[in-house]
Amino acid sequence: MRDDVHVTFAGEGGEATLDGLFTVSGTQVVDHHTLLDHAAARCTSREQYKGILAGAGHGIFNGAVLIRPDAQKSDSNQRNSNLLLSNDATIDTKPELQIYADDVKCGHGATVGRLDDDALFYLRARGIGADEARAMLVRAFAGEVVDRIEHAGLRAEVDAWIGERMERLGTEVA
Repeated sequence: MRDDVHVTFAGEGGEATLDGLFTVSGTQVVDHHTLLDHAAARCTSREQYKGILAGAGHGIFNGAVLIRPDAQKSDSNQRNSNLLLSNDATIDTKPELQIYADDVKCGHGATVGRLDDDALFYLRARGIGADEARAMLVRAFAGEVVDRIEHAGLRAEVDAWIGERMERLGTEVA
C-alpha cells in the first residue's frame, strides 16, 4: 500500500496536523509519503506517524516539510517513531526539512526500536503473561496517536483494532 498526502498552506496563519498509525506483518509493505508545503507566513504544522512492524513487514516513511522564502514565522514539527516486533521487520524512514526562510521554528526526527526488556520484565514479574505484556506495551506506544482521535466511537474502534491486530501478530513477534 502506498499513500501520498500533500498539504499546501496558501494563506497566512494556516494550521494542519497529520497523525498516522500503521501496522505491517507477514510480507506486507506500507509506503507513506507526505509533504507539508509552507507557502505562506505564520503557518503551523504538526506531523506524527507511528509504525508497528512484525514478521517480515516493511514500512517506509518519507515526510517532507518545505518552508518557502515567503513563509516567515512558520512553525513545524515532524516525528516518525517505529516499533520493530521481530528480527525480520524493517523500516526505511526519511523525515526531511527544506527551509528557505530565516525566521522559523522547525524540528524533525525519527526513532526505531524494540520493546523495552525492562518494561516486559516488570509486567511479567507482576503475573502478566508474555503475550499480554507485549500487547500492553504496543497499545501504550500506539496510544499517543489513538488518544488524539476526538470522536470517542472511532477512538474505541481503532483501539480495539490494535488489540485484535496484536492477537493475530502473536506468531510473528520475536
